[in-house]
Amino acid sequence: MVNINGFIFKDSNKLLSLENRGFTYGDSLFETIKVINEPLFWEYHYFRLMSSMRILRMDIPMNFTPEYLEKEIMELLKKFDSNCKSFRVKLIVFRKNGGYYLPNSNHIEYAITAKPLKSNRYILNNEKYEIELFKDFLVSPNLLSTLKTNNKVTNVIGSIYANENNFDNCLLINTNKNIIEALNGNIFIVKDNIIKTPPLSDGCLNGIVRKKIIEILKGSNEFELEVNSILSFELQKSDELFITNVIDGINSVTKYRKKNYSNVVCKKLINKLNNEIGFD
Repeated sequence: MVNINGFIFKDSNKLLSLENRGFTYGDSLFETIKVINEPLFWEYHYFRLMSSMRILRMDIPMNFTPEYLEKEIMELLKKFDSNCKSFRVKLIVFRKNGGYYLPNSNHIEYAITAKPLKSNRYILNNEKYEIELFKDFLVSPNLLSTLKTNNKVTNVIGSIYANENNFDNCLLINTNKNIIEALNGNIFIVKDNIIKTPPLSDGCLNGIVRKKIIEILKGSNEFELEVNSILSFELQKSDELFITNVIDGINSVTKYRKKNYSNVVCKKLINKLNNEIGFD
């Protein structure tokens, strides 16, 4: 199911032009949103999208208010079975067709897709979750690397590498040889009561759940937050390692090379995250 510029269709396969700038030049942004009766962390998603559109010099329509976009999302979800309560929604914004590298216009169009999810609350994974470093291509840290654009070739190739080598995920490295994030989320490491995550200046995605976890940790007396660069040797010295994204919440890593991790802190944090969205 898809909403394209306010019109709902059952199938998007034949609806987008081959001249779509998101397709031809990656001239596009997206937000992946979890919806449980309403979009979770919607204010964060909306302001990140607006900020990203300004950085890419896209014209923001006057009607692109948080209320309007939320209404568009919820209207699309009404087309699904009424028993579905939780959805993975993708809001995509792309510059209008025309031009080559230089666009003919900075006006935008948008599409919203949705798929049902099995679970409402965030559930911590209990299965094996093994990771490795992806070293074939390095990320150049800059403002664009922190945005959710369609330029995700490194993530695609990294995902293929992980699949071919039976890893559940890989960690990306920047040109300064610092670990910045996982293929599909932000990274946190735990050592004693210190929880560390890379700064945006290292090139990691400005993740929504990353922001929520940072807020939780800043209000905690139990843990100390450190936002600083992570080197690869720190992974083997850590007690726990976890990956955050808006769909899974927290994925607890169980193994990196010869190092096995516990998930005691992960359990506490995912409970706090569920409390944030109204689940006790």
